[in-house]
Amino acid sequence: MARTTYGNRPTNAYRNTNTRQNIRTETRTAPQRSARQAPHQSPGGRTGSYVYGSAAPKLNLQQEMEQQPRRTLSNATRKNRDKARHMSLGYVLFLALAMCVAGYVLIHYIQLQADITTATERIASQEKELNNLRVANDEELSRITSSIDMEEVKRVAIGELGMVYPQEGQVITYTNEGKDYVRKVEGSN
Repeated sequence: MARTTYGNRPTNAYRNTNTRQNIRTETRTAPQRSARQAPHQSPGGRTGSYVYGSAAPKLNLQQEMEQQPRRTLSNATRKNRDKARHMSLGYVLFLALAMCVAGYVLIHYIQLQADITTATERIASQEKELNNLRVANDEELSRITSSIDMEEVKRVAIGELGMVYPQEGQVITYTNEGKDYVRKVEGSN
């Protein structure tokens, strides 16, 4: 009669089908074997002794794979695998051409990135120079403006050059509605 053990208590393997992976069967043929180290024959053909506890026993997978019979491949499968291993000359040339095109595109892309970086740096340096020139120009304008004494200019214009303020009829206001310019024509007036 075949009995199964689960932990320390015997169980019926037919009633507890959900715990079959933890159950090992043992045959009681020899009375001298102890229940703890009784060898058993599993359905997969492995022999060994039952190990108590929750740790799974280490299996020798290489030995099991050697024991399994090898599957034979059909001729069509073998030919397809051989074709997959070897590349034709056309395919190699196509791959080489694709690599060359990808290399050219990559090199051209890197060159464009370098040109953009150089142009950005040049623009930044020219903007810095422009800002420096504007600051210098504003400083020079304020220096010139502050150095001019308007009272002295008025005194020289009236006293030494003989200039006078305009009379009431001499000032003519002109509004320019277009974008043209005005020419003053010397006349008899």
